[in-house]
Amino acid sequence: MNKYELAIVVSAKLEDEERAAVIEKVKEYITRFGGTVTNVDEWGKKKLAYEIQKMKEAFYYFIKFESEPTAPAEVERHVRIMENVIRFLCVKDEA
Repeated sequence: MNKYELAIVVSAKLEDEERAAVIEKVKEYITRFGGTVTNVDEWGKKKLAYEIQKMKEAFYYFIKFESEPTAPAEVERHVRIMENVIRFLCVKDEA
């Protein structure tokens, strides 16, 4: 099992319940592909470095999980088509 960190940038236009549903869906994808979520760190609303889809702010989430090496690609494949996810990045956690 490898450790990974998934950074998710979610649209600021969403209500609290909708944002929570997006993060739950991402966590569901991780567990579906054999991963175990170890930590979810919510950074809240932050200013974007540059405008994306006419938005200047977005909500940042960092999800740490453990999984087999094949799981991150599957999770990314599903997160990529999520409408309210503006950007995402999954990296292997070497710590």
